[in-house]
Amino acid sequence: MNNKDLLKLLDSIQEDGEQTTPKAENRVLLIDGLNLFFRNFAVLNYINSQGTHVGGLGGFLRSLGALVKQIQPTSIHIIFDGVGSTVNRKNLLPEYKSGRNTTKMTKELFKDVDEENESKADQIGRLIHYLQCLPVKVLSVDKVEADDIIAFLSKEIPKDNKTKAFIVSSDKDFLQLVDENITVYAAMEKEFYTPKKVKEKYGIEPYNFLTYKVLMGDNSDKIPGIKGLGPKKLVKMFPQLFEDNLCTLDNIFDISKDNYEKHDVYCRVIMDYEKLKDNKKVMDLGNPMLDEAEKTYILEYMKEAPFKLDIPSFVKMYHEDGLGNILKDIEFWLRNNWAVLDRYNKAKK
Repeated sequence: MNNKDLLKLLDSIQEDGEQTTPKAENRVLLIDGLNLFFRNFAVLNYINSQGTHVGGLGGFLRSLGALVKQIQPTSIHIIFDGVGSTVNRKNLLPEYKSGRNTTKMTKELFKDVDEENESKADQIGRLIHYLQCLPVKVLSVDKVEADDIIAFLSKEIPKDNKTKAFIVSSDKDFLQLVDENITVYAAMEKEFYTPKKVKEKYGIEPYNFLTYKVLMGDNSDKIPGIKGLGPKKLVKMFPQLFEDNLCTLDNIFDISKDNYEKHDVYCRVIMDYEKLKDNKKVMDLGNPMLDEAEKTYILEYMKEAPFKLDIPSFVKMYHEDGLGNILKDIEFWLRNNWAVLDRYNKAKK
């Protein structure tokens, strides 16, 4: 597939379709930076004019513009994992996120995994320079995952009908945070996950999604669930989880104690209960893994002004990097998508 066809594919993924953006006077966009980057890196095998792979970089910028156009945010926060970000969860679960660094692209575009990872690092580093030319804010904290920062920020926004947070990520762990003020947008799926949408797709209320995930586990993060328990059996054995009332892990344990003679799964819940509690600590974004100093640092970050729109510097880098037609009419893209947000930021000062 050539570059032109790849761009058409990406456009089809990013088009709005029939999805309706939840409306609010203030719309806070919280972007899981590495998640959005890696999704584009894997999909867009774009080679620039110098023969270098730039799909992650160009695809991220293209996706970001599409998000601004669609959601029309009043503020944008792009959050990246910090150095050593998995250390806290690995202390609870040593296998957490092990073996996640390779993609199927290695054989196609890179001679080995090391070259692929070097390309990722180069593109992410360059991406930060581009973001510093846009009216956005960028944050990472050493030893902290982006998930924790995003979860914390989403709960810090005002609880009123005028403000909504939009979390942009394909990570389903964020669905546990969904409520009337917080929507999760999966860009590649073109899905806005409101409470109603979560219920429609999973048959479960967002406030029970954490318990659901703890029992099911997460293969991508190397978090084991209960052996022999799949989605259909979960509905049959723990129907309370799919009702409109809160169903906690403790409730699941009590149900299992009352029914342990009926099925092995109930016995496994009882035997693995301590492991399940560790899983809950690892997966619980309602209680992000942040100490008080980290929370204070993030709150101070919230007070900082975003970067200013710098069209000349952005355009200069764009041509230096040979990004070609990844963005159609680069100066129009910048003025059309970003000038309004830049003026809004200046007016708030």
